[in-house]
This record gives sequence, C-alpha cells and structure tokens, in this order.
Amino acid sequence: MTLKNLQAIREGKLWSFQGGVHPKTHKNKISTAYPTLFEHHGNYIIHLHQHIGEDSELSVKIGDRVLCAQPLTRSNIYSAPPVHAPTSGTIVAIEKSLTNHPSAIAETAITIKSDGKNEWCKLTPIQDPADRTALINAIHQAGICGMGGAGFPTAIKIASRRKTDLLIINGAECEPYISADDTLMQHYADELRQGIAWVQQITNPDLTIVAIEDDKPKAIAAMQKVAGEQFIVRAIPAKYPSGGKKQLTEILTGQEVPAGGLSADLGLLMLNVGTVYAIHRAIDFGEPLIRRIVTLAGKGIKKPRNMWVNIGTPIEALLPDKPMKHPRLIIGGPMMGYTLPAPSIPVIKTTNCVLYGNEREFGKPSGQHPCIRCGECANACPINLLPQQLYWFIQGDELDKAEEYHLKDCIECGACAYVCPSDIPLVQYYRQGKATIRAQHQLAIDAEHARQRTERRNQRLEREKQERENRHKQAAAAHVSTQSDENSDAIAAAIARVKAKQQAQETEPKTADSSNERKSAVNAAVARARAKKSEQNQQPATESSNRKDAVAAAVARAKAKKAEQNQQPATESSSRKDAVAAAVARAKAKKAEQNQQPATESSSRKDAVAAAVARAKAKKAEQDQQPATESSNRKEAVAAAVARAKAKKAEQNQQPATESSNRKEAVAAAVARAKAKKAEQDHEKADETPSQPITTNNDAKKAAIAAAVAKAKAKKLAEQQSSSNPVNEESSNS
Repeated sequence: MTLKNLQAIREGKLWSFQGGVHPKTHKNKISTAYPTLFEHHGNYIIHLHQHIGEDSELSVKIGDRVLCAQPLTRSNIYSAPPVHAPTSGTIVAIEKSLTNHPSAIAETAITIKSDGKNEWCKLTPIQDPADRTALINAIHQAGICGMGGAGFPTAIKIASRRKTDLLIINGAECEPYISADDTLMQHYADELRQGIAWVQQITNPDLTIVAIEDDKPKAIAAMQKVAGEQFIVRAIPAKYPSGGKKQLTEILTGQEVPAGGLSADLGLLMLNVGTVYAIHRAIDFGEPLIRRIVTLAGKGIKKPRNMWVNIGTPIEALLPDKPMKHPRLIIGGPMMGYTLPAPSIPVIKTTNCVLYGNEREFGKPSGQHPCIRCGECANACPINLLPQQLYWFIQGDELDKAEEYHLKDCIECGACAYVCPSDIPLVQYYRQGKATIRAQHQLAIDAEHARQRTERRNQRLEREKQERENRHKQAAAAHVSTQSDENSDAIAAAIARVKAKQQAQETEPKTADSSNERKSAVNAAVARARAKKSEQNQQPATESSNRKDAVAAAVARAKAKKAEQNQQPATESSSRKDAVAAAVARAKAKKAEQNQQPATESSSRKDAVAAAVARAKAKKAEQDQQPATESSNRKEAVAAAVARAKAKKAEQNQQPATESSNRKEAVAAAVARAKAKKAEQDHEKADETPSQPITTNNDAKKAAIAAAVAKAKAKKLAEQQSSSNPVNEESSNS
C-alpha cells in the first residue's frame, strides 16, 4: 500500500464496492442492553473441531472431573487451537455428535455434566508483556479463533512476519438481526481498546481503523470515546455485505483483494471485535475462550436480546419451553445463515446469532421456480461473478466450467438469492458445488498419492530385485571362482601324480631285476613249505591211487619243466601276471590234493596212458626248450626244485602194492628223477652260455598256461592221494 492511500484514509476518504443489497435489518427490535450470562446446569457438548484447521489432542477421559476454563485438549501448533471446559463438572461421554455446521456431520465431542458449582481453575495472566512470542502463545493456548464467522485461528494471523500497514477492526456487522458486536462495542469499549493495544504491540501497524456501519450510532460513540490517538473510528455506509473482509477492504482502501489472495497480501490485517475482546481476556486475565455474546431473535423469541452464552450450550436450552408451529431454526443471519437439523446441536465459537421463527418470517425453504434469466443476481453480486451461469453449470454437473467462472471466490453472502424473483436458493447450490469440487480434488490428491506410493513401491521392488540378482551373480561368480581354484588344484595334483609316475617308471627298470629276484625267492620258499607240509600229511593209498599219483607227478614234472624252458622275459607287468598265475596254480594243486578220492583198479590203465602222454609231452617240451634270460633261469630252477619236492613226496607216500604195480611205480620214479636231473643240468648249462634269441610271445604264453595247468593237476593229484590214505589202511589190516 502506498503512502498516498494511507494519507487518504487518515483524511476519512471512503470507497465503495460493486453490487450489494439493502435488506431490512430488524435490529431495532433487539435489545442492546447490558448482556447477562445465560445459566445452564445441564450437559455441555464441546466439539474438538470448531475452527478452520486441525483438531487438538485429547487430554481428558471419561469420568474425569474438570473445572471451568480447564483445557480439555492440548496443542503446540497454531493451526489446532485447544478447547476448554465452560463449567465445572464430570466428563460423561467422548463420542461423535452432530456439528454446528451447514453439513451437520458428526465429529468428536466431549460431554460434560455440570455440577452447578461453576468452580474455576487457576488462571495465569501473561508474565512478560514485552515478549511477542509469549503473547502469541497465550492467544493460541486460549483457543481463540475468528469469531466473525470464518473461525480462522487467530495466532496464525497475528504471528505473520509480514509488514502490517493497516490494522482493521471489523465492527460493521451488516447481517440482519445480528447485533452481538454492536452490544459488545457499546458496553465493553475499554476492554476492546486494551485488546486492540495488544494486537498493535504484536503486529506494529502504521494505522489502525475500527470500522462500524453508520446505523450503529451508540457503538460509534462508545468507541470514539476511548479511541484517542490509538486508532481511528470510521463510520461506513450500511450496505450488505459491507462486513465482508473483501468488501470492507475495498471500502476503506479502494483496493481489491486479488482472486485467490488474502488481505495480508496488501499489507492488511483484519480482526473481528469479538476476537479482540477474547485477546484482552486471554492476555490480561489468562481466561480462555469459553463464552461469547449471542443474539437471540425471531418471532419465536418473546424477548429478543443479546446474552453471554457458554460454548457447548445446546441450542434447545436457549429456546422457549413452548415450541411454535412450523418453526425454523437458523444459525447466523437470514442472508448467510443455515438451518439446523436438530436443536440439540451446541453453540460453538463462531455462533453469533440464533434465529427462531416461522416460514412466514424467513420464507419457505423450498418452492423455487424456474430461472427467468433476469440478471438481478449478477447486479447484486459484490464479487462481480455471474451467479446465473454458475447455477446452470452446477445443475448440469459441469463443475469444471463452474471453476473457470471463479465459483471458489463466492463469499456466499446470499445477495443473489435475496434478489432472485424465482426464489432459487442459489447459495445452497454454490455450497453444494464447492463441496463436490473439494471432494473431487481430494480424490485427485489421494489418487496422485496412491500413484506415487505405487511408483515408489514398484521402484523399491525393482531395486530389491536388482539387489537379489546382483547377490546371486556375486555368489555364482564366487562359486565359479572356488570351483576353478579346486579344479586347478585337482589338475595340478593329477599332473604331479603323472610326473611322479613317469619318474618312477624311468627309475623302475634299474631295480626290476632285484625286485624279480626277491619275488622268485619268496615264491620258491612258499612252494617248498607247502610241499613239505603236503609230504608230512600224505598217507598210504591203494594200488590204483599210487599209480595215479605217480602218473600225475610225472605229468606235473614234465609240464613244469616245459613251462620253465619256454618261459621268456617280459615287461614288469608280465612278470607280475606270471607270478599271479603261478600262485593260482599252486592253490588249485593244493585243493586237488585235499579233494583226491581213491579210484578203482580199472583206472590204473588210464593212469598208465596218462603217464605215457605226459612223458611224451615232457620229451617234446625238452626238445623245444630254448635258453632264457637270467630271471627266467632262476624261475626254472625254482620250478625244478618244486618238481623234485613233489616227486620225493610222491615216493615217500607210496605203499607196497602188487608186484606189477611196484615195478611200474619204480619205473615212473626213475623216469621222474632222470628228468629232474636233466633239467638241473640244462639249467646250469644255460647259466654258463650266453643268452639265445627269445621265442615268440605266443609260445611263451602257451608255455606259461601249460605250466599253470600242470601245477594245478599235480596239486589235485596230491590231494586225492591224501584223501585215499584211510582206505589203504583198512585194506592192509584186512
């Protein structure tokens, strides 16, 4: 605001606003005498939500006894003023109850049963008046909000750090019937002056004006009497709705509050006279906002008047005991007020008037006629809107177009409905349209929040998925690395074993001869031991058994000799196989000796034939025998020793038989001794002569197989001889 405007304001210049109406005020019928306190000893209903903003937090519970002015809720934020007990008593309920609002929705309320004593709690005035923050906090803790009808928390308004050029105290009170502010200014001018002083100390304005309509001469005179140099009292023309903040700002300053803006944007601060009085009581006495002046008017009230009414008093307690026919109960004035659905709804901080009349006085709530498009509503609108178009848009559910035509700037003054010849309740349509738009906007906000939450959730899930995949990849990489290391270690170990084996194979030929010698000596010792054991256990047999033994022994010796002569040197693995085969042959021979059974005399002829065959094979083997290597000679010597041992054993086990049988056995034994002796001589000769060419691998294999077979048969023959011994003993005894 420029200095030029401030100077013009000081000089008393006034401006005007477009539109407006001049309804009948009916204020001359209402007494403005000194207001008295309305006594109520029943239940009080205190709603937590009596203002624009948030609800404060409960600090009491059912069954608690409370004192007058005791806080029922607590709050440390200016947007949630607390509420207080209007009397002393007991809390009997904390539940939802119908609110004093055009919507009449149910909200949380505290019900106090008065004890009739009206005992006050201790009140604490402000201790440091110079502390701005302490002053604002005292106003907040007193639960003060705008008492002109809007209910905006006062602490928020005065706590602003914006420069305040002009402080306006609104005492216009343009609504018909309402005279609460008029009565307050007439009888509490000094208290209002003190309240204005506290606001000036907090906001430090350049100029302060108390604006009063010119149809309130007593109020103007009372305020001018206490004004002095502290503020200016300005009388403005009585025109509805001059008490609206935008209209009053335009009247006093000539400037319009921009659409969607606030008076503070122009450097202005506007407070109602009732709010200023409550600030005085809070700072000077520590008294919270627990009562206010309410106008009782209408044809249903025998004596219209203004009185102090405690917050929470049910409306029905203010009405006469005898109800009227077809009553209408209106909160506020006939222009901007609203009809209550039930008389049990209580007085709240913004309740300035209760009208109790009939349909003839206030008109029927319904019975509208079609719009004739006269345009009177547009002429009466103080905001320069097009009420007719807004009405059609709302009727056609075209709320987006209604928003384009600035529906939200409507102050719901009711001037359009007042001049409408069709009796259309335009304000009700506008309120309904605003509520629907707010609901749609809230749904859009909720949907946007839900979308953002969904996006954040999807991002979180995707992030967690990526983290899991990364963890799995890292684990897989670590596993692969570990496996690679293990495989590398296994490969290295295998390579080391192969190298070690190769080195062992390179050094093995050097020690092969000594190793073979040791094995041959061990095998020979084992064979001698087994032969000796067999000789000790052998018993005499029958004649036929002796013949078989002789023949078998001769065959065994022949085959052993042939195998020794034909054996050729082989690789280290072949020597091992031969040793195994020899061991197997010895085991089979031993088994054959143990399992040998006596035979009949007719088998002697077969034994003779078998002996002849064996001698033939032995002779052939002697002719085909070739010199062998040093290791082969050693094996032959061992085999020869085994053969001699077996032959000797066979001789020891032979028993006397028939004369022809003894001769055959002697011949067979001589032949065996001769062959054994010849084999020894050949071995000795082979040791002295150089080695000869080696036979083919096939002949060597065949010789080894034949030797193994011969050994097995010899062992079997020995076993059969041992088993036949008992039979021979019985026959000799007989």
